[in-house]
Amino acid sequence: MGENLRALAAFAIAAEHERRTLGLTPQCSRSGTARFFKKMNTPISALLERKGAGVHSIPPTLSVYDAVAEMNRHRIGAIVVLDGTRLVGIFTERDVLRRVVGAGLDPRGALVADVMSPGVITIATEATIEQTMTIFTERRCRHLPVVRGGQLLGVISIGDVTRWMADTHRAEAEHLRNYITGGAST
Repeated sequence: MGENLRALAAFAIAAEHERRTLGLTPQCSRSGTARFFKKMNTPISALLERKGAGVHSIPPTLSVYDAVAEMNRHRIGAIVVLDGTRLVGIFTERDVLRRVVGAGLDPRGALVADVMSPGVITIATEATIEQTMTIFTERRCRHLPVVRGGQLLGVISIGDVTRWMADTHRAEAEHLRNYITGGAST
C-alpha cells in the first residue's frame, strides 16, 4: 500500500508542476490534460498524413445512381464533386436520403449537380483538431475537404477525428499507467 501512495504523491506533484509550467487553471491540473490540450492544437495535416491524402471525386454530371455506386465501391459516406479541378460541391449519404429518396427522385435520372451540397466548407492544412471539431459541431457536417492554396489535398471526416482522439486517449492512458507503475515513459 505504501508504494501506491508514493506513486500517487509523485503523480500529484508532477501534475501540479505541469499545470504551473503551462499556466493552466486548477481545473486542468490532472497530468495529461495539458498534453491533451497540446494535442488538440495538432494541425489537421497530421491526420491527413496518417490517413493518406487520396481523394475520391465525381463530376457533377454523374447520375445519383452512379455516384452512390462509386461511394459504395470505396466504402465512403461522402464524395467531393469536381468540375475539372474546381471543387463545386460534396455529395453525401445525407443528400441521398433527403434530396433524392425524400423527394421521390429516380436515382438513375437525377444528376449529382441537382442534389449535391454546394458551397462546400473547406479547411486549411494548418487548421487544428480543435478548430475542425468546432466546425463539425457548429456547421453540423461530417466531412471537410482539406485545401492548401486552392488545391484539394484530401477529406477529413468526423470519424477520422474520433479515431485520432481515441488513439490519443489510449496512448495517454498507457503513459499514465506506466508513470504510476514506474514503467518507462515515451
